Amino acid sequence: MIFSKDYVGYLARQTNKHLVAAKMIKTEKPAIVDERVTAGLIDELSLEDRINDEVRVILEAFQDDMHKTGASYPEMFKKVKNELARKYKAVL
Repeated sequence: MIFSKDYVGYLARQTNKHLVAAKMIKTEKPAIVDERVTAGLIDELSLEDRINDEVRVILEAFQDDMHKTGASYPEMFKKVKNELARKYKAVL
């Protein structure tokens, strides 16, 4: 993830504060809303990390075939990552 969890928590609190001030949301328990928004943001922001991990596992399984055919690891990484992003409907 490109941001620290503390910064993501800060972003969630600021977002909630602005939404409440603009009267777009109303809550009696802002701390709970902050926690849920933080969790959602962390989940979304860590999606690319999870995809990268999955790509590494896939390419590790095909390492011998890639070596025999002379396929470039960076090219294959990019292709597999794009395919998984399409599969998960992720915008990276």
